[in-house]
Amino acid sequence: MRILVTGSNGLLGQKLVELLRQQPEVELVATSRGANKLADLYPDLHFAPLDVADAAQVQRVLAQVRPTHVVHTAAMTNVDECELNRDDCWRQNVTAVEHLVGACAALDIHLTHLSTDFIFSGEHGPLAEEAVPGPVNFYGESKLAAEQLVLASPGRWAIARTVLVYGVAHNYGRTNLVLWVRDSLRAGKPIKVVADQWRTPTLAEDLAQGCWLIARHSAQGLYHISSDELLTPHAMALRVADYFGLDKSLIEKVDASTFSQPARRPVRTGFIIDKARRELGYCPRTFDEGIGIVGAQSLGH
Repeated sequence: MRILVTGSNGLLGQKLVELLRQQPEVELVATSRGANKLADLYPDLHFAPLDVADAAQVQRVLAQVRPTHVVHTAAMTNVDECELNRDDCWRQNVTAVEHLVGACAALDIHLTHLSTDFIFSGEHGPLAEEAVPGPVNFYGESKLAAEQLVLASPGRWAIARTVLVYGVAHNYGRTNLVLWVRDSLRAGKPIKVVADQWRTPTLAEDLAQGCWLIARHSAQGLYHISSDELLTPHAMALRVADYFGLDKSLIEKVDASTFSQPARRPVRTGFIIDKARRELGYCPRTFDEGIGIVGAQSLGH
C-alpha cells in the first residue's frame, strides 16, 4: 500500500512518518506546505511539497503519486489564531478538505481525516462517536464543517477524532503541556494550570498508531482516538511533577476564567474509545507512560 501523509512537518505527521517507515508493506510519501523538516533524519524519505489549500496542487500530486491511502493531518490548530484569523482558518481547515475529499473520491483513494474534540460543546464528556456536535469556538466550527464534507463524500473515508495531543517533534517550534510543566518547574518558575476543564490526553505516538490501524484496515466511519484517562490539566501537571521529582508547590490551581483568551474552550470533553479498541485493536499508553516517553525523547532539551 502507498500512503500519502499531509502535514508531515507537524507533531502527528512526524510520528506517522517514523511509524510508517517501519512497516514493510508501506510505501510512504510525506508532504507538507513548507520545506521537509525531516530531511536530516531520513535522507531517503520520499517527500513532495504540497499546500492542501491549493486545489491544483492537490490534484496534481495525488494524480502523480497515486496513493492507495491519504492520512490528512495538516490543519491550522492554534485555537486562538483560528478565532482571530477566520479566513485563513477556513482555508486551511475546510477548503483544503474539500479539495482532498474530491480528489480522493475521484481517484478511489481511502482518506483518513483528523478531527478534534473541539467540535463538541463540552457540556458532557467523555463522548462516544455518536455524540451530537456543538462547537463553542471557530476552530471547532471549521473542523465540524470539514467533517461534514468528509461525511458527504461518495468515496472511502474515515474520521479520526482526537484530544489534547502531546509529544516531542524534531525541529519543531511548539511546546506541549508535559514539556512546559517540566521546564517551568525545573527553572523554579510558578505556573497557573486550570482545574475546571477535562480531557483524555493523547500521546502523539498513540494517535499515529490509531491512524495506521485505520489505514491498514481501510476502516470506514468515525473513530475516537485518545487515551481513556479523563484528567484536568492541573491533574496532568501534578503527574508531570511527580514523574520528574519536581516541586509541586509551584503549580497553582486556577479556573479557566483566570485567562483571557480569544476563543472559548469546551469544559468537559474526552473520548470513549471502545469502538477503536474493538474494531481496530487500538491500545493507548497511560498518561504516566506517555510522560516517560516524552521525557526520554527530550533528554538534553
